[in-house]
Amino acid sequence: MKRTTGQDRTKTQHWRPATRAVRGGTWRSEMGETSEALFLTSGFSYDDAATVAARFAGEEEGMTYSRLQNPTVAMLEERIALLEGAEACRTQASGMAAMTAALLCQLSAGDHMVTARAAFGSCRWLGDHLLPRFGVEVTTIDARDNAAWEAAIRPNTKVFFFESPANPTMDIADIEFICGLARAHGITSVVDNAFCSPALQRPMEFGADVVAYSATKLMDGQGRVLAGAVCGTEEFINDKLLPFQRNTGPNLSPFNAWVVLKGLETLDLRARRQSENALKVGRFVESRVPTILHPWLESHPQHALAHKQMDACGPIFSMVLDGGRAQAHAVLDALELIDISNNIGDSRSLMCHPASSTHHNMGPDGREAMGIGEGMLRLNVGLEDADDLIEDLDQAFTKAGL
Repeated sequence: MKRTTGQDRTKTQHWRPATRAVRGGTWRSEMGETSEALFLTSGFSYDDAATVAARFAGEEEGMTYSRLQNPTVAMLEERIALLEGAEACRTQASGMAAMTAALLCQLSAGDHMVTARAAFGSCRWLGDHLLPRFGVEVTTIDARDNAAWEAAIRPNTKVFFFESPANPTMDIADIEFICGLARAHGITSVVDNAFCSPALQRPMEFGADVVAYSATKLMDGQGRVLAGAVCGTEEFINDKLLPFQRNTGPNLSPFNAWVVLKGLETLDLRARRQSENALKVGRFVESRVPTILHPWLESHPQHALAHKQMDACGPIFSMVLDGGRAQAHAVLDALELIDISNNIGDSRSLMCHPASSTHHNMGPDGREAMGIGEGMLRLNVGLEDADDLIEDLDQAFTKAGL
């Protein structure tokens, strides 16, 4: 198979983001296909035994087994790395597979990790339950408090792990400060960038060592497949992540990789249009609810920091109602256009009640500590006409007594 762009990174590095999203990582076979080929194969054959030996010894490039590399998957990895500005990328079967692999590949018994209080429920589960079972100490802090990061450092601290904006509280962490602090102490910073994607925020520009994704979200953007990705230096990806991934097997399927490749072609257009819609809808919601958590509105306490780090607000924001779960559920039940769903980044508008869905497993005390109340709703604003979304929310709010 002829690799037309991957061998010449000097060419692709000069491409602008929109071009990278469409053409980055494109390999073409002898058929000359324009759309990336879908290689549905678990293994590969060889011309001779010496070739097999050379590939397994790492002396010759080429495919060996799809748990290690697949042409379609490799194209996606190259494209994501180009969009992120990373040296390398490895994809995984889901976003949580990516988060888990990014942590477990570098943490051992006796190590210490500092993580953010506000995070996706399953990400918190990793720090609250999984890692301690294997002898990794975890300290949970308010990611917005820069002093708390420094105070939490121990001699055995190996990783800082956080997301910004945080799910679903929309906390904004100071990526440049946190990652700079980590680097000064020899700590690896791992940033979950799923709420923004590289179209809207590139943590490596602010000093992040590793950036992890649920590519299920904005990268696919149409609610079709599960996928995850981890970006970093070639040393981190090849020496730390790859041995873990190769031997544990959380690999992305070629079909899912192909779907995400197609999603990346429109990522920039979708992310920016959804951000425009989210800002317009957010301004309306702010006039109707007691509290809104929207990083692009001046009412957000970290409005200035969000503008520093993000190119646009993204499609997601949250709101808090005074009437608790009953009123929040009443709003959901009254929706006519917006779907009740716990997914995000989708081209369709979706709303959920985090306390009874994405963060149910945290329990009442855990949710309270994270700032997730019974009256919180999280909204993913899609590509529909913003005025139609506003009309739907208006009637739902009215029916729920807002």
